[in-house]
Amino acid sequence: MIESISAALNAAIGFANGLLWGSLLIYVLVAAGLLFTIRLGFIQFRLFGHGVRLVRQGRTKTDGISSFQVFCTSMAARVGTGNMAGVAVAITAGGPGAIFWMWLIAMLGMATAFVESTLAQVYKVRGEDGQYRGGPAYYMEQGLGKRWMGVLFSVLLIIAFGFAFNSVQANTITDALHNAFDIDKAIIGVVITLVTAYVIMGGLKKVAKVSELIVPVMAVAYLALAVIVLVMNITEVPAALTLIVKSAFGFEQAAGGALGAIMAGVARGLFSNEAGMGSAANIAASATPNPNHPASQGFVQMIGVFVDTIVICTASAAIILLSGVLDASEGQKGIGLLQLALTNELGDWAKYFLSFAIVLFCFSSIIANYSYAESNIMFLTKSKPMLLIFRLLVLAIVMVGSMASLSMVWNFADVSMGLMALVNIAAIVLLSKVAYAVIKDYEDQLKADKTPEFDPNRIARLKEQLVCNTWFDDEKH
Repeated sequence: MIESISAALNAAIGFANGLLWGSLLIYVLVAAGLLFTIRLGFIQFRLFGHGVRLVRQGRTKTDGISSFQVFCTSMAARVGTGNMAGVAVAITAGGPGAIFWMWLIAMLGMATAFVESTLAQVYKVRGEDGQYRGGPAYYMEQGLGKRWMGVLFSVLLIIAFGFAFNSVQANTITDALHNAFDIDKAIIGVVITLVTAYVIMGGLKKVAKVSELIVPVMAVAYLALAVIVLVMNITEVPAALTLIVKSAFGFEQAAGGALGAIMAGVARGLFSNEAGMGSAANIAASATPNPNHPASQGFVQMIGVFVDTIVICTASAAIILLSGVLDASEGQKGIGLLQLALTNELGDWAKYFLSFAIVLFCFSSIIANYSYAESNIMFLTKSKPMLLIFRLLVLAIVMVGSMASLSMVWNFADVSMGLMALVNIAAIVLLSKVAYAVIKDYEDQLKADKTPEFDPNRIARLKEQLVCNTWFDDEKH
């Protein structure tokens, strides 16, 4: 009886996943990316350099969480096994051409990330502890006047990011360390849980500080490895690029042909960079941006999508394609394919480096995922005891996930995240006029050689929507 119920539930979750990620979400997120790209005049290309400058400028110390700390925290959640195993899966499923479509969806997603993060800043609130919080739930309640929509989004995000994904990330860490060093999984689980407890009990500020330390180190180390492989195979680079383009349009025989490459690349790209899902917007709202204008954080989050997909995912693709293991991988998929590629190129020590990278990627994802969920817990209830209970539940799921791989939980989380993305896209499209006006205000000040500052009075009917006078308070300081 229990087995039949479990099988039926798995089948239902599988059907929902296929519907959401196989067709519906891809079209919705691509359409949103195109809409925002065109409406904002290809801002991700026009002002890309300005965005990079704002990321560097975001290191400026503030009383709260700096723009750069928020950039690192969102990167901590984005950059994970998806940038390694996910890229390998995309290549094996859709051929090298999948990488081309990952690039394209990232370029469109940069505009979507810009809009959702700008809105998150506009409608952020200041808590009793002085910490800013916000995100899709907050702009759904204030901008659209639909608290029920914010509650739905919050519940979906807490299920996916607060619990399910963290159990999977913890399981990936224990597997990596157990397989590489034969350490007992229970011991690893206890260590992960204790370290996680140390970070999340410190709240968003502690998460941001730890992310600021971990993310640059892990990203630079991984990219350095990719550069070594690139230099070792520099003569093969033109051929690899040609293969990617030919495979993308079906001119080269590859798994699934052109359609397979498109579906695999777009799906994995969206899954990796999270543009449009509303997840990264939660932490984007917690920043004190520099300059102090909502659009400046939009630029920073836009660059985050670029780094995640165009830089880090491309590094993984380069390692796999230049190593020549794709045709001789003997059925290897996912992280196994990347491990084989690194070992072939650099020797056995590379598999230990990869295990270390996985640990850092996954742990940083756990604490960043928690930060997303905390903002939504505080949206649902401002009770500190409830926040403590939530933190303890997160630690419990990290421990459980360390010990057992819960495949059904992972699949259910995919459904939850897919629904979350649909709710968020609907909200940011409905609020797009506010986002366009705020971004235009920023650009107008730039053109006038002014340091952009935000005055909500300049945006029609915005003052009446804000339930918290965050931006008006800032004007007085």
